[in-house]
Amino acid sequence: MLEKSRYINAGGKLIDLEVPRVMGIINVTPDSFYEKSRVNTDKDILSRATRMIEDGADILDIGGYSSRPGATDVSSQEEGERVFKAIKLITRELPEAILSVDTFRSDIARESVVGCGAHIINDISGGEADPGMFPVVEKLNVPYILMHMQGDPGTMQKNPVYDDIVADILKWFAEKIFRLQSAGVKDIIIDPGFGFGKTIEHNFEMLRRMGEFSVAGLPVLVGLSRKTMIRNTLGIPVDETLNGTTVLNTLALANGADILRVHDVKEAVQAVRLFSRTKKS
Repeated sequence: MLEKSRYINAGGKLIDLEVPRVMGIINVTPDSFYEKSRVNTDKDILSRATRMIEDGADILDIGGYSSRPGATDVSSQEEGERVFKAIKLITRELPEAILSVDTFRSDIARESVVGCGAHIINDISGGEADPGMFPVVEKLNVPYILMHMQGDPGTMQKNPVYDDIVADILKWFAEKIFRLQSAGVKDIIIDPGFGFGKTIEHNFEMLRRMGEFSVAGLPVLVGLSRKTMIRNTLGIPVDETLNGTTVLNTLALANGADILRVHDVKEAVQAVRLFSRTKKS
């Protein structure tokens, strides 16, 4: 097993992953699965970003395309209008914030970084949806979150099948990582993609075996926040899934997660702080 990378260089700002980090989700969309995560006006975007930073977020993840199953397709132009406005606003008003753009489109990724000031590219398709994504990442050489998804948002939950969920995903990661590293990309973060082309059983098996993803020697990001695996297991609506999210995030931390991507920053930061105390002698 390779020793896991400890630092990420995000626009000259070093993120030390010795202590797990928290990424706050800012959805500039009208249809993300968790209604309370949606913000659209300048005032609401800035208020949400400010609150997340005050609550301890290390990274803000800006997304303008809902990837929930069955979501309406959004044109590149509309996605760009949403995310570019938000990134520019936050960069101007909160210049110390580290920003990630959540997109699978290379043109959106490029402009978000070069024209708007984002520091990280978060691609739910791992380069599968747009063949131009890897060349953009290679040219910009910014941190890249490589997420696994079987299928696409419209089809991913229609009977996803694996021989061995973790082994299959690790094989997929290995091919992508080799290409990126061969091109000189230095900072790669892997995300196994909870809920993206996985059944609930797949999700819980990945969580149990999450330590195996460390074999890649790269930081691991997990997105468990308010997911269907919580709602369906407990039989509760999305508004009541914060406690379940905290439980699963804590299990993920215990199994080697380096970054938690969440809707509720304050509670995730508290989980990290309490978990970190158990690691001290």
